Amino acid sequence: MSATRKAGGRTRPSAPRPAVAAGRRAMLEVNKAHWPVTVLGPGRRIGVWVQGCSIHCKGCVSQDTWPRDPGKRIPVADLVAWCRDVSRGTADGITISGGEPFDQPAALDAFLTGLAAWRREQKLDFDILCYSGYPLRRLQKEHARLLARLDAVIPEPYVDRLPPARLWRGSANQTLVPLSARGRERYAPYVDRPAGGAKRMQAAVDGGRVWMIGIPDRGDMARVEALCAERGLTLTEVSWRR
Repeated sequence: MSATRKAGGRTRPSAPRPAVAAGRRAMLEVNKAHWPVTVLGPGRRIGVWVQGCSIHCKGCVSQDTWPRDPGKRIPVADLVAWCRDVSRGTADGITISGGEPFDQPAALDAFLTGLAAWRREQKLDFDILCYSGYPLRRLQKEHARLLARLDAVIPEPYVDRLPPARLWRGSANQTLVPLSARGRERYAPYVDRPAGGAKRMQAAVDGGRVWMIGIPDRGDMARVEALCAERGLTLTEVSWRR
């Protein structure tokens, strides 16, 4: 979720800056990346939000991630290098969201391959969690190779009329599915954990841009706008409206 402060200029997403691609390298469209993220999975995590989503769930709070944007393509190798540099081996996990990660399957595959190589080479134990608006059965049918590279997935489309009931999920129909031995060990305590009482949101400011990270409850974003207005701050270009 994002919003632009009226007093500030529009800023680019908080993603690593692209480098010049050498040869034919995998490119991923990235809306933003952030470290640390503490509200989308256990521990301190790297968050990566891809650009582009063909699902367009009603009530989505990240509508700025819907359009595909070739201008936001970055080499996957550079993104993996950024993850290594920013976390310095201390990340508990990586959360991939969007946008719809599975709308870029080849690039997602390359990214997951790079993360797995980094984890193996450095003998790290971070987990990889991915969100998707596609039903689990479709992912299992069309993207089994990608699921095999993940430790857990939160699938199913966001349904605005079904308030969140469980931790890290935006609507009651969404499930948390461990996919690996690491995922089963790490996520078993959270599969059915209620959302109530948990920290849901964190904020980051980048120039005139405000990023809100996490899973808001119904009405939270309207309350954010109202609180900002009370303090003389007008939010424009908000991601939860088009």
